Amino acid sequence: MTSDREAMSGFDTRAVRAGQRRTDEQENAEPIFPTSSFTFESAAQAAARFAGDEAGNIYSRFTNPTVRTFCQRLAALEGGEACVATASGMAAVLSTCLGLLRSGDRIVASTALFGTTLSLFQKFLPRYGIEVAWVPLTDYQAWEQAAAVPGTRMLFAETPSNPLNETADIRRLAEVAHAAGALLVIDNCLCTPALQQPLARGADLVIHSATKYLDGQGRCIGGAVVGDAQRVGEEIHGFVRTAGPCMSPFNAWVFLKGLETLSLRMRAHCEHAGAVAQWLQDHPAVRKVYYAGLPDHPHHRLAAEQQSGFGGVVSFEVAGGREAAWHVIDTTRMLSITANLGDAKSTITHPATTTHGSVTQEQRDAAGIGEGLIRVSVGLEDPEDVIRDLERGLGTLGAT
Repeated sequence: MTSDREAMSGFDTRAVRAGQRRTDEQENAEPIFPTSSFTFESAAQAAARFAGDEAGNIYSRFTNPTVRTFCQRLAALEGGEACVATASGMAAVLSTCLGLLRSGDRIVASTALFGTTLSLFQKFLPRYGIEVAWVPLTDYQAWEQAAAVPGTRMLFAETPSNPLNETADIRRLAEVAHAAGALLVIDNCLCTPALQQPLARGADLVIHSATKYLDGQGRCIGGAVVGDAQRVGEEIHGFVRTAGPCMSPFNAWVFLKGLETLSLRMRAHCEHAGAVAQWLQDHPAVRKVYYAGLPDHPHHRLAAEQQSGFGGVVSFEVAGGREAAWHVIDTTRMLSITANLGDAKSTITHPATTTHGSVTQEQRDAAGIGEGLIRVSVGLEDPEDVIRDLERGLGTLGAT
């Protein structure tokens, strides 16, 4: 007889079916369990479950069938042993840090991180005695030197980076981390497991903002951490169980539906973003395009080897600073002016005043976030319509 694992060996099959357990009603679609608590057959069974002696549902803060299905499916897609779902992507980052680190520990982090992650690491973790050192994403000598400092317990990187599409060699970072006795945590938000699987390249943990491509339609907020059974299944899960930054059953169900079409959507995002990036590169009003799918991007070869696609985020720089960038953004009629990404609808934003607006000028400079930078998350519309909408503003700017 064929095992479940053999029957679901393909990525797309796992995206549709992994983790599902039908109830006695024999439903085909996964059910939502909108309940705060679960009943027990006896006081003894309740005691056994609370003590961890018997598996089973207890309370939806940390045991809910719909959330469990999402976790098992995402873990299957990333190749991890366990997954913990959280209320947001930032809750996933926080839960990872506070679930695994203690006062006196040290993180080495890339300067090319999402703005709110930068703020968390700079403003809040030091309050709890967790030190953070900063290095450029692709300066591997700097990673080695920083990781060698005593007390380093975690290396944290986002690859490809948001919004510049910088790409780090995950295998190389894993070697640096493990040589120092530290963990490598990779934010895989822009690629998702459909395009990149960091655990297979030596990373210890993978972070997701499920809000983005895992949902794919901008409907819900959520996050996840994927990794091994001990760190994720016990330690980080223990933090989420106690502190409570949990995912709701309804949001988990929405993300499950998103996972079913993840591979299809990511292929379309890559194709559309590539067309937009190529057009932008040839536009006289554009100074520079940041998209690893372009052959002249400094990390194109690594991204082509490490990823199965280049993603849907394209950033570009125009002359004239903030005024020119805002003009391009405000002139669009179809693109949604919002800082979210990974939506079926194309979105456009000015990173310096939105996603990275809360960090210092020094941090923006280190991350390469200039006033003339515009980020587009290319959606599932016809790319020709996205191009036509961008041309409304770019066509009225002078050539660079």
